[in-house]
Amino acid sequence: MHATAYCQYGTTASGTLTRRGIVAADPRVLPAGSLIRIKSPVRGYSGKYRVEDTGGEVKGHVVDIYVPDCISAKRFGRRIVQVHLLRRGPDVQLAAK
Repeated sequence: MHATAYCQYGTTASGTLTRRGIVAADPRVLPAGSLIRIKSPVRGYSGKYRVEDTGGEVKGHVVDIYVPDCISAKRFGRRIVQVHLLRRGPDVQLAAK
């Protein structure tokens, strides 16, 4: 999959506050609540994440990793990462909320 990083602080599409350990994803690919493991070539980005957000540019096989530092998010750019699904979230569209 491709990965990008974002730094916008606020409320996620699932209603929680943005924080380390969450990603935005296309709910048709990774529904909210899914638990994934990312293996990244960039130090500090590999680990377990929970899908709690969506985004206008997050379509298809892309994850957008939340980081609190905008400079780091920009430096991350767009990378190819390995994503392993550990637990699939419920098939509920966030837009229906």
